[in-house]
Amino acid sequence: MTTDNRSTLFSPLTLPTPDGTGFALRNRTILSPMCQYAVDRQDGVATDWHLQHYGAVAAGGFGLLTIESTGVNAAGRISPRDLGMYNETQEAAHRRLVSFIHSQGAAAAVQLNHAGGRASGKPWLPGTHGGSAPLEDGGWQTVGMTDQSIAKGYRPTTKLSKDGIEQIVSDFAAAARRADAAGYDVIQIHAAHGYLLHQSLSPLTNTRDDKYGGTEENRFRLTREVVDAVRAAWPDSKPLGIRISATDWVAGGLDVDVTSRLMRDLVKNHGINWVDVSSGGLVSTPLQPSGPGFHAVLGAQIKRALADTDAVVSVVGGISSPEQAETMLRTGQVDAVSIGRAAMRNPHWPAMAAARLGVPCEDNPAAPQYWRAEW
Repeated sequence: MTTDNRSTLFSPLTLPTPDGTGFALRNRTILSPMCQYAVDRQDGVATDWHLQHYGAVAAGGFGLLTIESTGVNAAGRISPRDLGMYNETQEAAHRRLVSFIHSQGAAAAVQLNHAGGRASGKPWLPGTHGGSAPLEDGGWQTVGMTDQSIAKGYRPTTKLSKDGIEQIVSDFAAAARRADAAGYDVIQIHAAHGYLLHQSLSPLTNTRDDKYGGTEENRFRLTREVVDAVRAAWPDSKPLGIRISATDWVAGGLDVDVTSRLMRDLVKNHGINWVDVSSGGLVSTPLQPSGPGFHAVLGAQIKRALADTDAVVSVVGGISSPEQAETMLRTGQVDAVSIGRAAMRNPHWPAMAAARLGVPCEDNPAAPQYWRAEW
């Protein structure tokens, strides 16, 4: 594919905001949140590893960095070695990350999450991943929408009471206020990959018989409440995003028509400005596809559902080729791309991609200290 310095991937992108000002990104490359499992002290506080990891990616030219899943309370962390945003020490460590990301010309988002029945997991490190972390290794009793084991190897959850659900909604709001104080530009609410909000949305895992379960409207309720609480705590000058699993890839589970309806409602009525599209993660299924850009068709369908709004739609999953990313944008399938594993392999992915797409060296988004690399 022949391209030139009019690359769409490296054109600016404005995320809409409720106050109408918008928030500008230098390009359309987004770092996908990828857990580092680097909190050795298990206290939710970012470490030097996080600073060097996200610092390298910021210097590599990304437009927006989404900091990995960050628990809104201690029980909401994916693993004992995950980040948190529920005390002042954690907030201060996040502020350090944001400060350096900004110094490199990139914007900073944080993914706020409660992992529900997939909390207290073993970290995905060599020889350790899969199932619940033992209590003696820092694990804890998890909570969820029902009393059940959410996946093989995970201990059964304790069903959340109405008060427990309300407390989690409050914790999301408190985490949003801390994210603002830490200097973040954007929040992404995690409603994908089998974590609590996804568990509440899917009929496969939400079998409650109260106002939070049963009908589609009831299953949407918790996510709506979280979005409303975060939006109320988050400045109108800053965008609010959400990551979704567009489909469970299982009959009787979520499908893209259902999630399209939910996204239209959240964008038009509840203050969501950015939708990051993924899929699966709730139950194991051989039907889930893989391969280069395998979520593009889902992202395109969500984008069509939001065509009469100003929301930005991005997609994640198997995107490693600059030419592929450029094509997805030029053909209007999505507005931006989220890069995960490719960025772990090469934190300078945007600089490489810009060179491949013919962006002039002087316009390459890499840090000036790397100018002599002759991108």
